[in-house]
Amino acid sequence: MLKFNRRNFAVAILLLLIEIGIALFIRDQIIRPYIGDVLVVILIYYFIKSFLDTPVRETAIGVLLFAYTIETLQYFNIVKVLGLSEFKILSVMIGNYFSWVDILSYTAGFVMVLFIEKTRKTRYLKAFGKIAEI
Repeated sequence: MLKFNRRNFAVAILLLLIEIGIALFIRDQIIRPYIGDVLVVILIYYFIKSFLDTPVRETAIGVLLFAYTIETLQYFNIVKVLGLSEFKILSVMIGNYFSWVDILSYTAGFVMVLFIEKTRKTRYLKAFGKIAEI
């Protein structure tokens, strides 16, 4: 089950750098609030897949449920409840406001992961003629 995958790790690092860039330099109404949430699901998925050789669907569902949990905790104002308001980085990472649009963004990230992985498997099958399932 434990298996380091350089390709997945490189994708995760690239997505992390993009997320940091969005957080530091983008102040708009679309990329920062929505695209960032789509990408964070993909980032977490590829980070996990960097170290664990787990099934695509189960891993993606786990990441999606994790994202939904964080969003639900935002609904209950967990940052304030835990007294983390003065810690800017934690406050930004966890978030402060529940949004149904965020739930949709996370779901879009989940769908993109499944699409990317299915496309990757299809290319692999065409190239090498092996049978594999997602």
